[in-house]
Amino acid sequence: MIGPRYTSLVQSLPASVPFVGPETQERARGEAFRARLGANESVFGPSPKAKAAIAEAVKEAWMYGDPESYDLRAALAAHHGVGMENIVVGEGIDGLLGYLVRLLVKPGDAVVTSDGAYPTFNYHVAGFGGELHKVPYADDHEDPLSLIVKAHETRAKLLYFANPDNPMGSWHDAATVQHLINSAPEGCLLVLDEAYCDSAPADAIPPLDASDTRVIRMRTFSKAYGLAGMRVGYAIAEAGLITAFNKIRNHFGMSRVSQAAALAALEDQDYLRETVTRIANSRDQIGRIARDNGLTPLPSATNFVAIDCGRDGDFARSVLQGLVARGIFVRMPFTSPQDRCIRVSCGRDEDLAAFAECLPAALDEARG
Repeated sequence: MIGPRYTSLVQSLPASVPFVGPETQERARGEAFRARLGANESVFGPSPKAKAAIAEAVKEAWMYGDPESYDLRAALAAHHGVGMENIVVGEGIDGLLGYLVRLLVKPGDAVVTSDGAYPTFNYHVAGFGGELHKVPYADDHEDPLSLIVKAHETRAKLLYFANPDNPMGSWHDAATVQHLINSAPEGCLLVLDEAYCDSAPADAIPPLDASDTRVIRMRTFSKAYGLAGMRVGYAIAEAGLITAFNKIRNHFGMSRVSQAAALAALEDQDYLRETVTRIANSRDQIGRIARDNGLTPLPSATNFVAIDCGRDGDFARSVLQGLVARGIFVRMPFTSPQDRCIRVSCGRDEDLAAFAECLPAALDEARG
């Protein structure tokens, strides 16, 4: 009997996912984590207004969501001072990245990113047959100048750049980011991932110019807004590019509940500001815990802190494994030399107390 006739591209790909979820690890452990500090979610939760909107929208969950996400797009357009035609809503930034790669990348097309940057983007590029070209980080930051050079060398169709950055938490100022936009080669689209922009310094984010055909800016409700489980992201770009998404996106990918939750969260900017303050306080607390244990917290403009464990990647992996064994879910960068760090998401006092309790034993065990 002949089974499905997979494409040669699919046959060449591994059956893997970019991340192992905490739920997978909990099933393997046979118990839940004490503290969930690895996925860069907001344990502070969404706005009470968003929770109320979710409860109300559940009554209409029998209906499909608005395929245009009209109300949410209108609110986002007003919030950012752009036109509705400049915004597309999708299933988180992950979903939008997949659509974007599908729109622009055919087998063999060059795509440039940083070695160790967000792996889900790489996953989509591989899935559509693009050829990835990577440049190393410089001093724990993505390297804009090297990215520009590589994009010109390869005649790249896409150039991925996150500001602030995951997994290191580092950032560049707005002038540097604008120089990157201005310097991208003709025909190359800069994918500017701004998932962590809400917790970044104001001078890190360049002004929006929705008419600029050289850049698409990706944002999300999964981080500071506390709605990771709702899967709502959006992109801001020139109207023609946004319209092109309608050719291939899942028009019913956004549920009514998700749209209502994001709309209510967007309207509660006071709660967002409170959350950003809590994130900053939590970053400071993580830094103190790291220093108390002889480790070095790296500066962060995100809702997590990368902690330099002071040795190599094998040592950091041992520390991570020791924390996981003690019920503390954290993650770490995948690529050397950034893999000398573990990455700890911001948390509540009780979450960080559990981390502080378990870190010394994990370090002792790793030191052998």
